Amino acid sequence: MDIITLAQVSGSLSVIGYGLATLGPGLGLGILFGKAMESTARQPEVSGKIQMIMFIGLALVEVLGLLGFVAALIVA
Repeated sequence: MDIITLAQVSGSLSVIGYGLATLGPGLGLGILFGKAMESTARQPEVSGKIQMIMFIGLALVEVLGLLGFVAALIVA
C-alpha cells in the first residue's frame, strides 16, 4: 500500500471545508424565512414591509455564500 501524503489529501479537504461552509447560509435562509412567516402570521398588515426586509436579508445571506465559494476557488 502507498502512503498518502498531505498534498494528495488537500484537495479533498478543501471540498469538505466548503461543504461545511454552506451550512451557514443554509441555516440563515431557514431562520430568515421561518421568522418572516411567523411575523407575517402575527401581523398581516405589515406583510409588505416584512417581505421587503426578508428579500434584503436573502440577498445578504446569498452574497456571503458566494463570497465563501469565491474564496475557496482563490485559495485552491
